[in-house]
Amino acid sequence: MRNPRPLLLTNARVIDPARGSDFHGDVFLAEGVVKDAATGLAAAGIPEGAEVIDCRGCIVAPGLVDMRAFVGEPGFEHLETLASASHAAAAGGVTTLVCQPDTAPVVDEPAMVDFIMRRARDTAVVRIHPMASITKGLKGEEMTEMGLLKAAGAVAFTDAHRSVMNARVLRRALAYARDFDALIVHHTEDVTLSGGDMNQGEFASRLGLSGVPKSAETIILERDVRLVGDARGRYHAAALTCAESLEVLQRAKEAGLPITASATINHLSFNELDIAGYRSYFKVRPPLRADADRQALIQAVASGLIDVVVSDHTPQDVEGKRLPFSEAEHGAIGIETLLSAGLRLVHAGALDLITLLRALSTRPAELLGLDAGSLRPGAPADVIIFDPDLPYVLDLTTLKSRSRNTPFDDARMTGRVLRTIVAGDVVYHYA
Repeated sequence: MRNPRPLLLTNARVIDPARGSDFHGDVFLAEGVVKDAATGLAAAGIPEGAEVIDCRGCIVAPGLVDMRAFVGEPGFEHLETLASASHAAAAGGVTTLVCQPDTAPVVDEPAMVDFIMRRARDTAVVRIHPMASITKGLKGEEMTEMGLLKAAGAVAFTDAHRSVMNARVLRRALAYARDFDALIVHHTEDVTLSGGDMNQGEFASRLGLSGVPKSAETIILERDVRLVGDARGRYHAAALTCAESLEVLQRAKEAGLPITASATINHLSFNELDIAGYRSYFKVRPPLRADADRQALIQAVASGLIDVVVSDHTPQDVEGKRLPFSEAEHGAIGIETLLSAGLRLVHAGALDLITLLRALSTRPAELLGLDAGSLRPGAPADVIIFDPDLPYVLDLTTLKSRSRNTPFDDARMTGRVLRTIVAGDVVYHYA
């Protein structure tokens, strides 16, 4: 990052979910950190050499921390690179991007963690942190050297969209991670039940598509809760999708277990009915569920039961998506639309803004031990300026990602990022 001019963001609605604050005031950024965020900074005088940005009608908040994104590099650069993902992140207000280990080769050795961090420093415009795999080669058989991987810079451990089906291996991983205060992020889906195309039920039958039952998720989550009870390692459910899983999560939290969970922006925004017409951009893993499940997820975010909202950014090329639904690849991109899609829920009255921003920034930073998600003095100057009421229609041709598989194609959105600032440097400016 270069050494930018000091920035004084004036006349803004300032929201800092880390401190529960929401006020009209100013934010001063200098030397790569937040110097102050308070009412009346501009009235006290403009610091020498500072650039003043009038944020009238806009919100200043901590940059988003996206805790679950696939970045193709290395091995799948035709889908996404660290550079292209970082530009998409900046356009979406994401200042910290956490990438998954399912690359080629897999991120299961310290050298791979080091490669991604060095490559990100050279090519990315936002902060990028890698997760390493729980098991070698993502095979679910042999645990990785978590201590060495964490020392190299891995912020958490996950087998990406694969569940560790061997309970003994996962239990050992949880116990080992506990000694390093490491976070296990686990995909809860029983592979013996999850071979279908969409949510199991009447609608799948009407479409003639094979279904994935909710039990594929709840069976693994129930098992994992018991393993956490034994090992007491920190555990995070990567992407819960149904009301039954929320009941399991609620019981686990009430029992005092160190368990947290995410929901994806796709599962908060869409339901199984959106697949009508066999639209493959809505084919994701886990599958979209019934609208009652979507509403339960939204309520869980509102109450704090669900800790984090993620993009689950999974780029796929045209060859992988422009196929009959049952043959199409799973996944949708989502970094660039993460905030705008979340604001839909705010405008609908389903979430309040500070709760959404907490789930998108402060809470993931806390779980991963990152210095992010806050506007406190001394925090990194990773800040976004967004207009919550600016309408636009999503145009695929303007996306920064290398892939175009978004379920929000031609969607009418309200609210977008105007500037993204990383370490005090403006890395995205909406023209």
